[in-house]
Amino acid sequence: MATSSIFASFNINDSKTAEAFVKALDESSKDPKWAPKFPEPTFITDKEKLREIFEKWEKKEND
Repeated sequence: MATSSIFASFNINDSKTAEAFVKALDESSKDPKWAPKFPEPTFITDKEKLREIFEKWEKKEND
């Protein structure tokens, strides 16, 4: 299971380890290395281009 790695047991026995763990969590929330990126939507207004797209779509549906 892919999410099983995020459910781990941590043994924090001293204040130094606890501070390091909290600092790491704080730093990771401030500057995430990954952010989702979505392409900007495009709008097709040309009637001929729309016709071509729908014809290809219908052809795939009927095959």
